[in-house]
Amino acid sequence: MNKTGQNVSSGSDLLSIYITSDYPEKGNTTELILALQDAGVDMIEVGIPYSDPLADGPVIQESSQKALANGFSVSGLFEDLLSIKSKVHIPLIPMGYFNTMLRFGLERFLSKCQSLDIDTVIIPDLPLNLYETQYATLFREKGVHPVFLISPQTSTERIRKIDTLSEAFIYVVADNSITGSKSGISKSQLEYFERIKKMELKNPTIIGFGISDNASFTNACQYANGAIIGSAFIRSLSAEGFTNEHVKHFIAGIRTSTKITS
Repeated sequence: MNKTGQNVSSGSDLLSIYITSDYPEKGNTTELILALQDAGVDMIEVGIPYSDPLADGPVIQESSQKALANGFSVSGLFEDLLSIKSKVHIPLIPMGYFNTMLRFGLERFLSKCQSLDIDTVIIPDLPLNLYETQYATLFREKGVHPVFLISPQTSTERIRKIDTLSEAFIYVVADNSITGSKSGISKSQLEYFERIKKMELKNPTIIGFGISDNASFTNACQYANGAIIGSAFIRSLSAEGFTNEHVKHFIAGIRTSTKITS
């Protein structure tokens, strides 16, 4: 298990926030990361904008389009992350589509991650068999490990396979839908979370999709090491704009039952 996996495994009620790089404005990436860290977030998913994000709902899709219009580049993102490397003490996890990494150069991408002490990436569209047969050696050589996603429809056999190949954590997708399409947690979802919990996987788990407030965050954390909030945070930035005070208010609302009005 890598360092990120150890951090997740040793914790509980972990809060991970997804941000879209260079959103809402170019240059906000580093400011947002530091503001979220100061607000008490445990981990940050650094979203890499993509023109055709199949797993993302309209909120994150729109943020990606805006970020691309703002002039986002993968090279620029790595420069931004390097500029704050000495100030960040929580895991930063790039999240993006495999085609983007291939265009940038996969070995180059992983080397950049390695130089920043980033040991985990989330690649929603990386096929498990392709990773195992063609790319696993390169990832391991660079000390960077992908996070695989499971859903309510993922077979037990595949979940076990993912658990075998994983070195960080497993992303438990709460619903068979795009991000931000639903809020709250249903009875069937709780049964699914319970099923995964009873499998006693060797890797820790983080629940995402549909986590948007204190109630859904608290429920999810009963079945996993933590939860990821993406669309709800991006939506709040769209409505309120980015300020340190807004970030603190949003995170406080997730950690407690405080109402979020944005």
